[in-house]
Amino acid sequence: MNFKNMKYFTLIIAFLLFSCGKKEDVLLPKSNVSIVKDVQDHSPIYLFFKVEGKDTIADLNRKSAIISTNWIFNIDKRLPLKKVIPEVIKMQEKKRNEKMHQNEESENYYSYADSIGKNLAFLPFTKVFYKMERPAQGSFVVYFKKGKQQVFMANQEIKISEILKQFYSIKFERVPDLVFLFDKNMSYEEYIQYKILLQKEVTYNLDKLPVEYIF
Repeated sequence: MNFKNMKYFTLIIAFLLFSCGKKEDVLLPKSNVSIVKDVQDHSPIYLFFKVEGKDTIADLNRKSAIISTNWIFNIDKRLPLKKVIPEVIKMQEKKRNEKMHQNEESENYYSYADSIGKNLAFLPFTKVFYKMERPAQGSFVVYFKKGKQQVFMANQEIKISEILKQFYSIKFERVPDLVFLFDKNMSYEEYIQYKILLQKEVTYNLDKLPVEYIF
């Protein structure tokens, strides 16, 4: 592990051990590839997994978040997406609406562990706008369902790598908006694994796909 990666792990471990005088764990998602390996000038944001009675709680700690820096979201992989995304939306809006200290070049990243490279890795999502609702009528929906390896598209189950091929093979009278719909009950870890596959196989070929639906 090189010095830069050691630095990221040290920052996280130090926070987990000493925050509020008690041990708090964030179990990060894992993947076998690094989308982004290094982020400079960053602030950490933490979303902890907690249980109160029968309820799962997404406990946000944003004390160290500096508006002008890149934000790294360290989110527990056990949390369901429906608990994670509302907190992410709040932080996105806070940063987007800040006028005085805004830095237009700063980015937002999800962190995860690269199990092959043995380093902390990052997935950018700055330009994504989340909506906790169904897509509008007339949209062409790619549905990511909890617990599935494949995705659902035009009533077919296909591989993620075939999304664009399938979309462009259809002769539309009017080309609809291509939108992604994620099952709100999937885990955050499953969401990140989908996002990494999309980054590799699909979205790098698109000019923009700024809205994701969680329902």
